[in-house]
Order: sequence, then C-alpha cells, then structure tokens
Amino acid sequence: MASTSCKDNFMERIAYLGLGTMGSGMAANLLKAGYSLTVWNRSPEAGKALVEKGATQAETPAQAVQDADVIFYCLANDQVVEEVVFGQNGILSNVRLGQIAIDQSTVHPSTSQRQAAAYAEKQVEFLDAPVFGSKNESAAGGLWIVVGGKRAVFDRVQPMLNAMSESVHYMGDTGKGASMKLVGNSIVATQIEALGEALVLATKAGLNPKDVLDVLHRVDFRSPLFDGMGQTLIDRDFTPSFALKHLLKDANLIARFAQDLNAPTPAAVAVRETIKAAVNQGWGEENASAFIKMLELEADVTIAP
Repeated sequence: MASTSCKDNFMERIAYLGLGTMGSGMAANLLKAGYSLTVWNRSPEAGKALVEKGATQAETPAQAVQDADVIFYCLANDQVVEEVVFGQNGILSNVRLGQIAIDQSTVHPSTSQRQAAAYAEKQVEFLDAPVFGSKNESAAGGLWIVVGGKRAVFDRVQPMLNAMSESVHYMGDTGKGASMKLVGNSIVATQIEALGEALVLATKAGLNPKDVLDVLHRVDFRSPLFDGMGQTLIDRDFTPSFALKHLLKDANLIARFAQDLNAPTPAAVAVRETIKAAVNQGWGEENASAFIKMLELEADVTIAP
C-alpha cells in the first residue's frame, strides 16, 4: 500500500457510503490514514466497527455528505447507485459547491456519465474510480484503482486513493474508469472459465490437479488468479471473497457495454451463460469460482487430487 497522510496537501473531511465487503475495508484504510470520516450504510450495524475506531455514523446519505469535502461510495449495482445518489435524502439532495464525489462501484459507464452531469449542475466534481481486488485486498489497502474524470480532480484526491490501494491508474475522462473495470472483469471471468475448463479436462484425463497447478504456476501462462483460485477449487472452498451473484451482475454489464459499442465478445458471452446456469443452481452467494461447479456437473467429475 502506498503511504499517505492527511497532512499531505490539506486536511480533508471524508464521507464513505456503502460498507459492504469492499467499502468497509476502504473506509477503514481512510480512517487509518488519519482522515476525518463519516460513514453511512443501509444496515447501520455495518458501521459499528468504524465508529468504535473514531468514525461518525450518519442516518441518511444526505446527512453523511453535508460536512464532507470528499464523498466516496461503493454500492452493489447501478440501481442502488440510482437510489443513493438521486433518491429522497440521497447524496444529490445535500451536496454543495466545491465538494468532490467519487463512485467506486462497478457500474455501466453511462451511469457514471449521468452522475457527472447531475453533480456538475450542483458545481460538484465527480470521478468514477472502481477497484480491482476482493475482500483481502480491500482490508489490506492493496486494491488497484482505475479512475475517470478531470485530471486535476484526480491529482487532488490521489493521496486518499493511495491510502486504500497498491496502485492507482488515471484512465481518462468521465466513464473511462468504469469502462476499464468492465474490460478487466471480462478478463477475470474468462480466466476463471479457462482454469475451470482446464482442471475439468485434466481430471477427466486422470491427471492430479495439484500437479497441473504446479505446471501452471511455472510456465508462460502462469497467473496469480490461477494460483489462488486453483487451490481453493481443490480444497472445495467457496467461501465468498467476491460473490458469484456479483460476477453475474458484472457479466450482464459487460454484455450490455459490448452491445452498446458493437464489440465482438464471443468468449464473454459463453462465460456469462455458465455463470447464469451456476446462479440458477443456487450458488450465487458462494465465491465467484463456484461457477466452475457447473462445468464439473456437465463433465460428471469433481476437481480433487
């Protein structure tokens, strides 16, 4: 994690809305870095640990942002962003000139564009800054953040982004952070599918999956995702660090995004169908890797040494 301090440049008061698996870790790292923090979550108990460490808890999004200089939020999907930003007692109902709003949710780029336009009417700056990583990276401040919006605004808030990340990447104007997140998640989903297909094929061929992973770890197609997820498959550990239902949401966003741009994504289309089938099996609350169980079911094998 890059070092930062609230003494860098100026003191900031931060509001963080959305304290789920990802948001709670990012908010905690902002608090750890010394920023004054107000938090809000639909379920108030999610903020208890942060309040015990010095954060202030707000009752509504509007209340959370009223004294903030910078407003962060990480929410489940486009619909929740719509409710929290545009709804009654939402963020937009109580923002003011000079604030900065930063959406760290994974949403369609058009949602980022719509937010930017609405904030501009209130003379509030906006960045789309979704993150790569999961529960462990969020807690450890080891995320990878991709950002769209005005470069000057990005430069101003970069110390805060550094507090929650291993690296921060400026991608261009509004919507480019959201676009990069969908591009990256398409690669992630396709890698999971490739790993699943390979291990199912190896199992059918009588190979030991542990031996297969050892080869994958050492040759040209090695991947950190293969290393970590491959072992959890062998261990049959589907404890969620990123739930399968959220991967399906992202796969649906990728399909819509590609359709908007008339971009060919045949592999992503096939992966999305496997993910949908796995969610329909009732595995949506399990880890994203659980969709490989759909391939096992079709092959009538279980990946195990």
